[in-house]
Amino acid sequence: MSLSHAAGGAPATADQPDEPAVDSTAASLPAAVLWDMDGTLVDTEPYWIEAEHELVGAHGGVWNDEFAHQLVGNALEVSAQLIIDQSGIPLSVPEIVDALLQRVIRRVEQRVPWRPGARELLLELGSLGVPSLLVTMSWRSLADVVVRNLPEGAFDHLVTGDEVSHGKPHPEPYLEAARLVGADPADCIAIEDSPAGVRSATAAGVPTIAIPHVVPVPEIDGAVHIDTLAGVRAADLAGIVARARRSS
Repeated sequence: MSLSHAAGGAPATADQPDEPAVDSTAASLPAAVLWDMDGTLVDTEPYWIEAEHELVGAHGGVWNDEFAHQLVGNALEVSAQLIIDQSGIPLSVPEIVDALLQRVIRRVEQRVPWRPGARELLLELGSLGVPSLLVTMSWRSLADVVVRNLPEGAFDHLVTGDEVSHGKPHPEPYLEAARLVGADPADCIAIEDSPAGVRSATAAGVPTIAIPHVVPVPEIDGAVHIDTLAGVRAADLAGIVARARRSS
């Protein structure tokens, strides 16, 4: 038995066993971390923009980065319809989605462009037993290529754009992710880079870390902005989102 003293100064006795030590780090960890992919985990937004320029140009349309930035974070079907509306190219929504995916997948197969600090944080969470889920509006075919470049089991589940009824900014993707691990959304943390993604996560009740990248993200209740994940550790996450709770 330990000879340490209790808070009141009395020595511990057989009738006063020592309290078990509490791991403060474990107590502060989220129930799960819900990761956006494009622009958050991997720097693939430039690949998408390049693919849009190639596709529209190949079919005689006009495209620019201002139009491209309007698509960031949206469901692919929504983005495809916006491409049709803005450029007038004679393709259907499924044809555009398929063509863009093929182009981006080819680029990711050549090189996975990890965002600063993201891969390191993801692997640390796994080592601590914190579930990570990928919540992306990219389709499973692309998400699988990214995940294959991570250690097995880095993500517990994937929620992809072709597997939900409503894409971001609707809350369904994040509600589904929380459901898959049996967690209260309020006990999870989302990491996002786009306005649509942040709106999706906060609408689902998930405290959110916004890391604007290709496009700015406005101030949204329930989200806090940081510049980068570089140097961010698992134990830092609760303190970061606590700032969002205080400001909301």
